[in-house]
Amino acid sequence: MNAPAPAPAQARLFLDMMAAERGAGPNTLGAYQRDLEDYEGFLAAQGSHALDAGTAQLRAWLAALSVRGLASASVARKLSAVRQFHRFLYAEGHRGDDPAAVLEGPRRSRPLPKVLTLDEVSGLIATAHARAGEAVSSFAEGARRARTACFIELLYATGLRVSELAALPASAATMKGDALIVRGKGNKERLVPLGEPAKAAMRLYRAALETANAGKAGKGPGTPPPRARWLFPSGAASGHITRQQVALDLKDLALAAGLDPARLSPHVLRHAFASHLLAHGAELRIVQTLLGHADISTTQIYTHVLDERLKSLVRDLHPLSDNSGD
Repeated sequence: MNAPAPAPAQARLFLDMMAAERGAGPNTLGAYQRDLEDYEGFLAAQGSHALDAGTAQLRAWLAALSVRGLASASVARKLSAVRQFHRFLYAEGHRGDDPAAVLEGPRRSRPLPKVLTLDEVSGLIATAHARAGEAVSSFAEGARRARTACFIELLYATGLRVSELAALPASAATMKGDALIVRGKGNKERLVPLGEPAKAAMRLYRAALETANAGKAGKGPGTPPPRARWLFPSGAASGHITRQQVALDLKDLALAAGLDPARLSPHVLRHAFASHLLAHGAELRIVQTLLGHADISTTQIYTHVLDERLKSLVRDLHPLSDNSGD
């Protein structure tokens, strides 16, 4: 009988399983890997590893995380990764027991998402387009401003995740229909409706990018641009813009619009998309589909925006309300 592989090798097998069977994306896999490395590092200092650790050692690891000052949400996330890892070790026969099965994580309340008002989003969009229309010192700066306008139009019009936005193909700018096909979490595709303002912003951005590329190459603005795979190409290893750069450009826009940069991020615009749709009467199941949520409980957090509307509805229309008619 072969000796069991060392724990790091088992962790790699676990990550392979998460990618192949559960469709975990690169960001999720990276987070799992960091959490497992944290866990294995603690066990190694104790002269142990995941293949022989007991429940007492897991509890000691959780206590050490708290001593390090990690928030309860971070501890819960790490414990979730380790629980799934030990469940995998047990299911695959690498261990005869699951020491994490009896553990309870820290209680945590789910924070409400940060939401911008409709006026604030309108102000950001107006500022982005005004800046894109200003005279600038270089074609590259003009393309960057047009790109920022495209970011905010697309994010607010579609509720895309920033990773989905960054990886949009160049063909999105020349689409004929009124919907985008987006590849989201778990490599699942979904159809996202797209309005004319967002499509116009894409066309203006691509025109500005072509002008900047032609200027960089020392050619005239009418020169056909090189074929690009991505809507937002960059020199990053992926070939497209990074999530971090999208966030930085939005922070810059917030400053220009007189908004606290801490209040604006790609995810905040995703929250605004969902919350504003619900506030204007969209059904929760439809918003779930548009956001690409696998579980409707994830979408339900946005219903906090309906509280006041529902309260006034009951107050005004309920037959036993003081304000109702005879």
